[in-house]
Amino acid sequence: MLAKITSKNQLTLPKSITAAVGPAEYFEVEARDGQIMLTPMRIQRADAVRAKLAELNLDEQDVADAVAWVRQDADKQTLPST
Repeated sequence: MLAKITSKNQLTLPKSITAAVGPAEYFEVEARDGQIMLTPMRIQRADAVRAKLAELNLDEQDVADAVAWVRQDADKQTLPST
């Protein structure tokens, strides 16, 4: 399939392509080996995140504790020497 880039640097994706990856409003864009790679991103709204935290019965302290734990573990790891 071909897609043409406009003078305003815009590109319209074919409907069959977007249908194949599912609904996405945003795409991560990167250049890799001379190709443009598009990855559909599903952005979660803050309300959805808050609702999930409430569903799991997690509060701000639980989140702070988890972040501290991950950072502590990351500090223990060393980078390999080159």
